[in-house]
Amino acid sequence: MPQLAMAEEQIVNLGLTGTERGIYTVLIFIIAYGFVMAEEFTGLRKSKPVIIAAAVIWAHAAILAAEAGVSTEALHEAFEFNLKEYAALMLFLLVAMTYINAMAERNVFEALRSWMIRKEFGYKKLFWITGIITFFLSAVADNLTSALLVGAVVLAVGKDNEKFVAIGFVNLVVAANAGGAFSPFGDITTLMVWQAGYAEFFDFFALFIPSVVNYLIPAYFMWLAVPDEQPAATNEAAVELKPGAIQVCVLFILTIVTAVSFKQVLHLPPFMGMMAGLGVLMVYGFRLKTLYSSGEGEEHDEFDIFDKVRDAEWDTLFFFFGVVFAVGGLGYIGYLELIAAGMYDGLGQTPANIIVGVISAIVDNIPVMFAVLSMNLDMDLYQWLLVTLTAGTGGSMLSVGSAAGVALMGSSNHKYTFFSHMKWTPVIALGYIASIFVHYLING
Repeated sequence: MPQLAMAEEQIVNLGLTGTERGIYTVLIFIIAYGFVMAEEFTGLRKSKPVIIAAAVIWAHAAILAAEAGVSTEALHEAFEFNLKEYAALMLFLLVAMTYINAMAERNVFEALRSWMIRKEFGYKKLFWITGIITFFLSAVADNLTSALLVGAVVLAVGKDNEKFVAIGFVNLVVAANAGGAFSPFGDITTLMVWQAGYAEFFDFFALFIPSVVNYLIPAYFMWLAVPDEQPAATNEAAVELKPGAIQVCVLFILTIVTAVSFKQVLHLPPFMGMMAGLGVLMVYGFRLKTLYSSGEGEEHDEFDIFDKVRDAEWDTLFFFFGVVFAVGGLGYIGYLELIAAGMYDGLGQTPANIIVGVISAIVDNIPVMFAVLSMNLDMDLYQWLLVTLTAGTGGSMLSVGSAAGVALMGSSNHKYTFFSHMKWTPVIALGYIASIFVHYLING
């Protein structure tokens, strides 16, 4: 039987892609992903269809394995590989989300938003300020959080100017996706490449200049269309940071340092460093809680760390579960090897990696990147950085290509739509091509 090496482990796939049951699993995945793409219209959370699809696909994979005479131990080995991959990424993301929620609860992001609104910048200046803040913020927070946070500013100051809101939201999507491409903490796809060991933590910073180019080129053309006007004055009151806000931010930075140290120095999975940081945050949360209960603070402002865990983006975490197991099941049947042969062997690595970015404009980049990682491709660092760049930024070409775009469409009160984004697709694609060329010049 053909073999598919996933990461460092050799998993023998079934090689049964031509069977009726195998083709059925592909149809199940396509149908489930159709529901994911229609989330904006149906209101059905994206995690629900892919979890069901994952269970159905693995049920069929188990039947195919039994019919092929594969031992239960071999089946479990393939299944548990996916479980290990998901557990490591899920724990990492859960800690990052908890820290983001803790900073939000301490008014860190609200204070930033309030400051920008009270400054009463003109539309053109605000366009650059919001874009640049989103670009760098998404390098440490995920692109969804960054886009929604700064999107609230754009919506507040542009409530009387729909043209500015539409252009401003496109700007945020491009900035959020580009900013997440050069940092392992900025995007789930980048995190997956780092945790899989295909690039070290500091290797990703080689993508900083290409990411800047990816953002600046479309941003310049959009800026030319921004109305040169002053927004109406607002009565926005200053938002004060809650006690412990600065300390929580410092703990988050130290947690990132710990995660990197665990990977680079101790050669342990980075999620262990993140969990250590979560433990410290829990102890500090207890300290805040003790202060409040002793009368030194307001009781209604009590800090409870488990509320922050509860408010994590569980839909995203469960969606990631469904994607890992659904794609992993298709890979075990043999489809990823088939795709790898068609794309990477047939077209070559560079064209295939560029196409991956184009696909991620239509299909979420998480399953696309996980599929690439599961193909056991023999690529050098330049190519792994290329696919990280393309998968991370390709979603900017359409509003449905990234979580940031989908979320902003939902919060814009119909001022930012699929077609208002598509109007700027040509210049976004120009930035996409230019960033690939710059990556070749700098890192090739």
